[in-house]
Amino acid sequence: MAAGFLLALLFPLLLSGVLPSSSLHSSPLLIPSDASALLDFKLKADLKGNKLLGFSSNSSSGFCKWFGVRCRGNRVVRFACEGMGLDGTFAPATLTRLDQLRALSLQGNSLAGPIPDLSGLVNLKILYLDHNIFSGLVPPSISTLRRLKIVDLSSNNLTGAIPASFDRMGRLYYLRLDSNRLTGSVPPLNQTTLRIFNVSHNALSGPIPVTAALSRFRRTAFRSNPDLCGEIIHRECRPVQPFFRPSPATPTPPPLPPSQNAQLHNGGGGGYNSDKKPKKAERKRHILIVGLSTGFFVLICSALCFAMAASRRSKSKESFPSSPGPKIAMDTDAVMRIEQESCELEEKVRRVQEVMGKSGSLVFPAGEAQGYTLEQLLRASAELLGRGTMGTTYKAVLDNRLIVCVKRLDAGRMRGTGKEEFERHMGSVAGLRHPNLVPLRAYFQAKEERLLVYDYQPNGSLSSLIHGSKSSRAKPLHWTSCLKIAEDVGQGLSYIHQAWRLVHGNLKSSNVLLGPDFEACISDYCLSVLASPFPDDDPPNSGPSSSAACYAAPEARKPNRHHQPTSKSDVYSYGVVLMELLTGKHPSEHPPGSMEDDAVADWVRWSRGDGGGGDEEEENGRHKLEMILEVAMACRAASPEQRPTMWQVLKMIQEIKDAAAAVMDDEENDLLTTADP
Repeated sequence: MAAGFLLALLFPLLLSGVLPSSSLHSSPLLIPSDASALLDFKLKADLKGNKLLGFSSNSSSGFCKWFGVRCRGNRVVRFACEGMGLDGTFAPATLTRLDQLRALSLQGNSLAGPIPDLSGLVNLKILYLDHNIFSGLVPPSISTLRRLKIVDLSSNNLTGAIPASFDRMGRLYYLRLDSNRLTGSVPPLNQTTLRIFNVSHNALSGPIPVTAALSRFRRTAFRSNPDLCGEIIHRECRPVQPFFRPSPATPTPPPLPPSQNAQLHNGGGGGYNSDKKPKKAERKRHILIVGLSTGFFVLICSALCFAMAASRRSKSKESFPSSPGPKIAMDTDAVMRIEQESCELEEKVRRVQEVMGKSGSLVFPAGEAQGYTLEQLLRASAELLGRGTMGTTYKAVLDNRLIVCVKRLDAGRMRGTGKEEFERHMGSVAGLRHPNLVPLRAYFQAKEERLLVYDYQPNGSLSSLIHGSKSSRAKPLHWTSCLKIAEDVGQGLSYIHQAWRLVHGNLKSSNVLLGPDFEACISDYCLSVLASPFPDDDPPNSGPSSSAACYAAPEARKPNRHHQPTSKSDVYSYGVVLMELLTGKHPSEHPPGSMEDDAVADWVRWSRGDGGGGDEEEENGRHKLEMILEVAMACRAASPEQRPTMWQVLKMIQEIKDAAAAVMDDEENDLLTTADP
């Protein structure tokens, strides 16, 4: 009874904010519900208990002073726990009990499992859960949060469809679902408020709805979804009929009526259309097309398909003898026999293709649609783009004018990698989907020959942008360009490290390519782990001024030792690329890591031709360059233990970007900072 009387006395003081949260927290009679929710979250999210050390019921400072927590009136309105290395789960009935929460950010951790029901967060306006390992479905409960303006679930392992109810989120301003494994169609979003949108690098399919909202966005917002089509991305939608399935309008097989086109597909999604009247002789040619896509084993597949088709025609003639009389409707048994034969033929073709796919054909991993064959690839006109430590790269123009980039791996460097190991690793690499990574589309291996097929990037490499052509030297890039490229590369590299626990192993400016919108995209990632060490102690391109050695971390340059690349050696290489961006100088001209920081800063200013002075804008730019330089020097620390993680580096770059941003208008400020209650 006394406790109840005390609570009744304290309650008005709590509402008015007179009683501080520390007093409430230290009371032995009551643990606030918001504090309890945070502690429950810590229990499931911080499995080792060493990340959120300040979260304790015995804390003397009060839960509103805990890391990442912001309160108003002793209620949590903002919780940001970013890049902390949390490796547990976002358990149900933990943070979702914070019914006054306006902003929640858990980005850049390693939280796994499903995203819980969020319907309890009725006041939420900002939600960042990107760059984790969340799996399962996109929670439909998100669409019930009527005040929500920003949703970022990108760079996870989410599956299933985008909830159709998202089109009812009337205040939605920012929606990123890219770099997941989502399937199904794009919902007809048409919010007038929607300004930022990205569903790239998924497995979405079907026509993109032509709404006023979706029509605002460029094709890059939808790219790397091979089965999407429609006016917005300038890709025609074509109907696909099942393999050898008779049309219900067909009165008597095998001839088809002139009003219909014969369509064949080989199980991989490709199709063949004929505008001419199909005849029995043409059907053989149609079946042979199925075999063409299997590369070197075309005769085997064609023979199988021909035999099956001949058997089917023979049975069809027995079931349906020709008659000069009126056409007779097919009986149910005959239809079922044809259906069964069609399924059997399709299954046998699929089995043959599967065997061929493991015997030297072009393999399209990660659910990629087969847009071309090995035969077409080998027949393509080729242009040498460059040679590197892992192999030679070509630009290939196929018959259908599609342009791809083909990397022929060096057989000597790959001699220690077996066929199955190569297949497993390429399957993992093909699963990497991010706007700042050049996607692996297909690969080929037979004996010692191994080819990788990537998207072609039309604007060359970062190295060419920085250093210009052989005849002319480029000037150092403007600080805003340096910052954008640094963030792009940081995003891609952080994704490799954080979401997939892989490493690049060979980062340099020539392995950063520029996409159609001049976005920086990392190439040649995750290949060095397959490479064997060079056969002697002085391998090619290993001198102190060679390109490969200049980007390598000190621990990787030690003699008589084959260094396995690590995430920290990637961070070092990233720091070298930053220095190259800032100065326009090749890494062989960079000062040693032992040089004093002030001396390095002077050298950078000299390299850029910056003599000081200038107006306020120039001074502001100079300050931002110095901030980027500090990040570069932190990355180039001699000891791996002293270097930051890539996620920490990315956060530093983004903080510089935020500091450089112009003053936002009231609406954007409301979106990107804590909103009013």
